[in-house]
Amino acid sequence: MNISVLGCGRWGSFIGWYLSKLDNKVIQWGREGHHSFDVLKNTGKNEYVELSDKIELSSDLGYAVQNSDVLIISISAQQLRSFMGELKRFDLADKKFVLCMKGLESETGKRLSEIVYEEGIDKNNIAVWVGPGHIQDFVKGYPNCMLIDSENKDLVKTLADNFRSKLIRFYYGDDIIGSEIGAAAKNVMGIAAGMLDGGGYTTLKGPLMARGAREVARLIKAMGGNELSAYGLCHLGDYETTLFSEYSNNRNFGEKFVKGEHFDKLAEGVMTAKAMKLLGEKYNVDLPITNAVYSIINNGKEPMSVFLNLFSRSTRKEFI
Repeated sequence: MNISVLGCGRWGSFIGWYLSKLDNKVIQWGREGHHSFDVLKNTGKNEYVELSDKIELSSDLGYAVQNSDVLIISISAQQLRSFMGELKRFDLADKKFVLCMKGLESETGKRLSEIVYEEGIDKNNIAVWVGPGHIQDFVKGYPNCMLIDSENKDLVKTLADNFRSKLIRFYYGDDIIGSEIGAAAKNVMGIAAGMLDGGGYTTLKGPLMARGAREVARLIKAMGGNELSAYGLCHLGDYETTLFSEYSNNRNFGEKFVKGEHFDKLAEGVMTAKAMKLLGEKYNVDLPITNAVYSIINNGKEPMSVFLNLFSRSTRKEFI
């Protein structure tokens, strides 16, 4: 396949590295003058991967778009709408879009595929790539399972079959609402887990896992998705790499936030908590963990008081 990976940060550079190993023709695009692109341009590698000679590195967005059939976008979720505005300058007819990013638009609660659709792309040409896995593990050869989802089941099958390898086994998704909400929400749970770690209450991560997945399932159902998706690869299946891993940006952010330490990497869960709070209000769904994270980050609530109160609520049945 002729593929352009738009974005060359942590995930973007890994995707280019991975897909080129499957003998795809890959263009890796980034912005001239941005740190992530300049590092690759000047050294041919970053802290995660070394680009092979088969990857064409370019800062020409038009060239990357025009010379590929599949456009994989891997940027910050909050930049997606403005980036789509840039892409619309080019002929996007019949281009297949794969969103390899996890988040929601903070001001609207929109899913990422909704944003791309609203910017004029046919739903049948939009897919998402979600699921567990850390680059640091993948490059060492440790395998994992991930998920491709779309409104277009033929596109799901084509992408999953072509992207599958011994390193990543892809599953066919059949609930794009659940896949996107679940993938985005797991970053909020990751921040919560980090806050528990930082406050010395790691033991509460078990209840967090159980109640977090149920919370997200309720939201998915209210939005018209399949609540069981919350227990699949997009969400619960990604907890190990988000709630427990030393590599998780969101878990690390939560831990450092509680300890009053600076964290200088992207933690998508911060903005996702804001978006999910909006969705909870819109669909009248109780999201206690999400609201706890939001109140701590945005309203200055004392983290451990909030969580201890949350996990000591009145006796009730487990799954309500």
